[in-house]
Amino acid sequence: WEVRMSGSHGVPYFFNQQTKQSSWELPATAEYLGGGDGGRPSRIRASHLLVKHSGSRRPSSWKEPNITRSKEKAIALLIAYNNEINGSASKFADLARVHSDDSSHDHGGDLGWFKPGQMQKSFEDAAFALQVGQISEVVSSDSGVHLIMRTG
Repeated sequence: WEVRMSGSHGVPYFFNQQTKQSSWELPATAEYLGGGDGGRPSRIRASHLLVKHSGSRRPSSWKEPNITRSKEKAIALLIAYNNEINGSASKFADLARVHSDDSSHDHGGDLGWFKPGQMQKSFEDAAFALQVGQISEVVSSDSGVHLIMRTG
């Protein structure tokens, strides 16, 4: 299985090159092979849903010029979003488009491919620990609080 981006929906989906089968969710029978060396892959792809709070390094966003919510309120929002997502990649992208406090909202939260050292450490550690299709618990960084979905 590999992760592809839907041109019509703008969200990741899973595609099996051998069977030509596609699925919005990672099939239970799918095998994912990591970096090939048994260790951490050299790069991954992920999406996120970022909620900023008053303690974020830049407490403003495309939808709010001055974010005053507490970190606790931001975490509560993410927990509610995660409950609504319920493991669905398409729902994750839908909510990221509406609620993510950074420019990735234009792409359903997609951050593209990145290597170790390109993201804040807490974000990177959480993202690289996920399997493809898995969504993290709430992750805190200097930018705010995130849900992360590994897509590749």
